[in-house]
Amino acid sequence: MKVPFLFLFLILFPTLAFGAESDVLEDLNVVTLLSKGGYTMFALGALSVFTFVLILLYFLTLSRSSVVTNKFMNTAEAMIRKRDYLGLITYCQRRGEAVARITQKTLDFLTRNPTATPSDIREIAEAEGSRQGGVLTQRISYLADIGGIAPMVGLLGTVIGMIKSFIEIAEGKNEGLKQLQLAEGIWEALITTAVGLIISIFAMVFYSYFRGRVQRHIAELEAAGTHILALVGGQLQRPRQGSAQSQPLLRDDYSAAPAPPGMRG
Repeated sequence: MKVPFLFLFLILFPTLAFGAESDVLEDLNVVTLLSKGGYTMFALGALSVFTFVLILLYFLTLSRSSVVTNKFMNTAEAMIRKRDYLGLITYCQRRGEAVARITQKTLDFLTRNPTATPSDIREIAEAEGSRQGGVLTQRISYLADIGGIAPMVGLLGTVIGMIKSFIEIAEGKNEGLKQLQLAEGIWEALITTAVGLIISIFAMVFYSYFRGRVQRHIAELEAAGTHILALVGGQLQRPRQGSAQSQPLLRDDYSAAPAPPGMRG
């Protein structure tokens, strides 16, 4: 949990990025410095809070237990071997794993279409697996969006600040005063760009981290879904193999059976 708190610290205290040697910054506290950024700082502050909440939420929810668990896989395998498909569907409805959604959709299609071929069942499972993978990927895409929006908002604040500075300079009469106003207006306007870049950097860093975690979870989800399909396919093949082997066995039994008393020569 140290990483999110470090992130919040750097977001709320962007003066660390400017250095401590500036004489101007020595006389300013954090609140005053951030207030120099104008109304754009409110939007950047909202983005920073939203980014922190997303990062904390992803740390708590993007775990392997949300995708597949050993308990579910063991229970599902046992129920599939017993061919208790309806019971497994009910069990899947009570579970929150992503593999449970794949199993539920697959068995629901199988029970509603008993004559479905293995290829049809595989298509249903793959479609639901793709949907679950897309949900995981879509969740973390908000960090990438913030990584692109934050610098643009900061740049907008800088442009607005520069416009205000040049308007004030144009209205001034003293040339020396104009230069001081220009220098002050520029560094005040650049605060929003710096804050936007800080937010963007942290958002993209954590997006890369969570993207790797999601890819590992999707790989585990594919492996679990393949295992469920293999179990279901094995159970579907057993009746066909049994019926094919029953005919020659019956013929052998009938030929070996003793003839009735009236038929004996």
